[in-house]
Amino acid sequence: MKKLTFLFIAIFCGAMFVNAQKVQTISDPNVVPTITQEQIDALGQQNNDGDRGIIYLDFEGLGNLDAINDFYNGGTSQLGFSGPNYGVQFAGALSIIDSDAGGTGNIGNEPSPETVMFSPSENSFVMNVATGFTNGFSFYYAANIGTNSSVEVYDGLNGTGNLIGSVSVPGQNNGTNCTGDPNGYYCQWDVASIPFAGTGMSVKFIGPADNLGFDDVTFGSITPGPQPEIPVSDWAIYFGIFLIGLFVIFRFRRRLA
Repeated sequence: MKKLTFLFIAIFCGAMFVNAQKVQTISDPNVVPTITQEQIDALGQQNNDGDRGIIYLDFEGLGNLDAINDFYNGGTSQLGFSGPNYGVQFAGALSIIDSDAGGTGNIGNEPSPETVMFSPSENSFVMNVATGFTNGFSFYYAANIGTNSSVEVYDGLNGTGNLIGSVSVPGQNNGTNCTGDPNGYYCQWDVASIPFAGTGMSVKFIGPADNLGFDDVTFGSITPGPQPEIPVSDWAIYFGIFLIGLFVIFRFRRRLA
């Protein structure tokens, strides 16, 4: 009898453990989305217009569980939203909105709230950049503990051609010590960078479905997200004033001649 009781307890605890593990995915099946189209549009107003040729995708303005598709390619997402045309097309990737903002995302502390990219069912998906990009690729990521993922840059479309850069994306200890935005298991966002030579045409994201999220995907820089302003030194300001003064004097003297 004791053995049967022990076996029953072991099975029960095992089932509870499995169920707990199932809950800890990027998409929370227990949450009902409440975000409206107007609220999604308002988030989309945060979209950047590129900075000195450097573009980052913050995924704001996309819907909840929305296939990104041509949102950044002059077209629309699966739910009909459109963003800036960067010539970037996705296959197999979805956006998800933080549950705190009315979506179903089991996420917190997003680098650019409230929307991130993930794949709910595919272990890999591809992003194409028709015009190509150089000087590096970077992003923020949150990965479930115990997972091993990677991101690869190719010089051909659809993950073809030569592999010109890659980075490993290890799992993190998510779900603990979350501050600022405590609701959401995927709350630790780390930077990953891929410096490379040549021109990238596509990026392949490889990792377990619904256990890996991305934000601020950035082209042309190994630092993701908004790029820091380049400070103008005092000597440059003085030199500019000097040149303007010379121009004014030169024009004035020519008129008197």
